[in-house]
Amino acid sequence: MSAKTVVKLREAQVSHAAVHRAETILAEWDAKVARPVLRAPGGVQRDEAIADLREQLSKAKARVTEVQGRLDALPTVAANLYAENLALKTKLGSRKRLAVIPSQDG
Repeated sequence: MSAKTVVKLREAQVSHAAVHRAETILAEWDAKVARPVLRAPGGVQRDEAIADLREQLSKAKARVTEVQGRLDALPTVAANLYAENLALKTKLGSRKRLAVIPSQDG
């Protein structure tokens, strides 16, 4: 809701609570009422470049969050693998003979 709209509603003696209750309706009105946007030459390209950069930033932040999640999980995964490795060594240590896995070469 624009500041002008709020001032006009106050001048019309509309209460503060009523102004905030009507915010959704006024936002709809503002969206549907066409207003000419005056821009300096190059303003459109600048705004498009800003929008593109914001989208790139959003994607980069999402990727960083994903990678950070994986990095945060890494110590837990490593600890689990270590525990499994110790358990397998203990199990294999109690056997008298180890099985030999034949190579694929011959």
